[in-house]
Order: sequence, then C-alpha cells, then structure tokens
Amino acid sequence: MKILIVVSSLDLTQPYSATPAWWQLMKGLYENGVELIAVPYQGLPVESLWWRALPNPARWQGDLFKALRDHARSRLPRISARQSTAVSRDSLSDRAIRKTAQALIAPLWERHLKRILAREPDINAVLFLSAPLNHLNGVPRSIVERFDIPVLYFDGDMPASLPTMQGFASGFRIYQGADLSEYSAFISNSSGGEDLLRQLGVKRAHTVWYGADPDLFRPVAVKDQDIDILFYGHGAEYRAQWIDNMITQPSLALPEARFAVRGTNLGALGKARTLPYLSFSKLREYVCRSKLNLCITRGAHASVYASSSSRPFELAALGACIVANPYAGIEEWFEPDKELVIVRSADEARETYRDLLAHDGKRQAIGAAARERLLKQHTFRRRAAELIAIIKQYL
Repeated sequence: MKILIVVSSLDLTQPYSATPAWWQLMKGLYENGVELIAVPYQGLPVESLWWRALPNPARWQGDLFKALRDHARSRLPRISARQSTAVSRDSLSDRAIRKTAQALIAPLWERHLKRILAREPDINAVLFLSAPLNHLNGVPRSIVERFDIPVLYFDGDMPASLPTMQGFASGFRIYQGADLSEYSAFISNSSGGEDLLRQLGVKRAHTVWYGADPDLFRPVAVKDQDIDILFYGHGAEYRAQWIDNMITQPSLALPEARFAVRGTNLGALGKARTLPYLSFSKLREYVCRSKLNLCITRGAHASVYASSSSRPFELAALGACIVANPYAGIEEWFEPDKELVIVRSADEARETYRDLLAHDGKRQAIGAAARERLLKQHTFRRRAAELIAIIKQYL
C-alpha cells in the first residue's frame, strides 16, 4: 500500500502538540509495510527514515495566514471553558480568514496534490492528518473525481476540535464552514466522538486511539528518583481545577514531598518547582526520575468516552506509576488500581500520594503492569495496523 499524507506539521519545533504522535504513527505505518509520502500543511518538509517528504505548496501563504489568524484571535475576548462547551462561536474575523484560506491556499494544494498523484499513479489513498478541514473545501472531491481513490480525514484533536468545544486557543477551528461529505470516511482519536461526528453529517466514522512507540518511550536507568511527583504538560485550559486538586493543594499539604512540573501556562502550582525545558527527549529522563507521574487530562477529552490523548500511553511505555484524574473510558486502555490509580479530589490525591510514596513495591508493580499492557495492546505499530485495516475498506 502507498499513501499520500497531508499532515498538519512535520516540524517538531512548531507548536502542534500532536506532531510527535504523528511521527510515531507514520513510523508504525512504515513498519507495517506502507510506503509513505508526507506533505506538511505548516512548516518545513522534514525528511525521515520512514517517509519521503515533499514541499508544502503554500508555505509562505500558510505562515502569513497563521500570523493574521493569531493576531485576530489575540484581539478577541476570551471565554471560559464552561462557556466554550456550550457556545459555537464563529466570529466575523474567523469567517473572513477562512474564506481567504479557501480562496488563496486551497487552489495551491489542489494543484500540488494532483501533480503528485499524476506523477505517482500507484498511490492507493490520500489521508489528511489533522490539517484544517475548512481551508481545503473542494480539494478532496476534486481528487476523488479525478483519480477515483479514497480520501480520508483523521482528526487527532477530538472532541476539543468540535464547534461546540471551541478547540484550544492555539489551534484551528476546523469544522465551521467545512464540507464533510467530501471525505470517504472520518477517523478520530475518540470512541465517543464517532456519534458526535455523525451528528455533524459524517456518514462513516472510525476510531484509532493514540498509543506510544516503545522504541522511543523506553525506560532509562537513572541514578536516583529525586522527584516524588511530576506533571509534564502545557496549558491549564480545561484542566485548571485538576491542576489545583492534584498539584497546588497537595504540594502545600505535603511539604516533605518533592513536586515538580515541566510545562508552561499552568497557573499557580503551590510548592512545585519548575524543571527546565531542554528537548522533547528530556521527557523520558524526567519521568524515570519520578516516583509518581501525574496524568491530568483536559476536560474536553476526559468528559467524552474514550477520547484518547498521548500522555497515558507515553507514561505507561516508560513504566511510570500513573496517577490520573477521572477520565471517561480510561478502563478501555488501563485497569484502575492495577495499571494506574485514579483520584477524585484534592484530599484523595494527597492520601494516594502519601500511600504510594511509602510503598515502593506497590508503586513499581503498577508501573510494570502499565508497561506490559502498553506493549500488548497500545503500541503505535498496532495503531497503524488498525488504520491500514480501515483504509483497506475503501480501496
């Protein structure tokens, strides 16, 4: 099988949090025998051992568009997370920017993709991987009509990407004004999101959860576990209360425990110290230096059943003892109290930390069980095989 992928970004220096996951998924596709051509929607065409990268046909236009969009959003009043789950906001500036993208950027992409497909007629399918839907109206339909191959869309930000959720401040609003009927099928990271997509008019919806590549997320030996409790993540959007419950309040109540965070824009953190950012690969060392690792999932994901995010799988692959906030459907991936621990309040978090820090064997058994489950069921090579099976249905 040969797939042409239009991916949101291939550049790990760009602020797209899913890019490391897409690297792992595409590596998994390669390991399952798929030949890949990858074209970034934003940024540089980064080559790798697992795919061939082709240029972004609208790089400077895309950079200009992003700058204009960010400027426009910075001048709009922010709304609360609670409001954003109930209000579908499509401002005049959003509509204007979207129409500009459709008029200027979509034609460049259509010509570029058609040239690639004409030059390489053995391509079996086109997959849009979290590229903004509503910037590319008409492109999928044109490809299907001209080349008679399936065009699928993979949304890795469900359910935060939905119009009723407003997405993240740094992200695109991709569904407003999009023509979902152009795509052969939709794939997302959320089981509960399948019905939500159908309500938007998608006829065929599938789920492929996130995972982790155990070659990348492999435990590393450390001299000492000098961190008791670690949280690694960025932004307090949709999880400010759980940051308070699991970091701020417990760090003040347990002065003997060494709390640490690696992240930005997290709000008040009590007595937790901030670790320096060195590189993405530093995550592995930080996690292995920590006796407990917190998984604080944003409310948008935690409230819709089995809406996967990367962090639980990355921590499990590293053999971490995971302590998580309530997360609908987490039992689909890990067994509570055996492969991770869930806390439901600040008091419960405090007592759980105290218990696990006092019992090395219990803590280590939870981490080992989580890694074993990950290796059996949640590798990106397995996720890639699931994606291949879905695509084959449309060939």
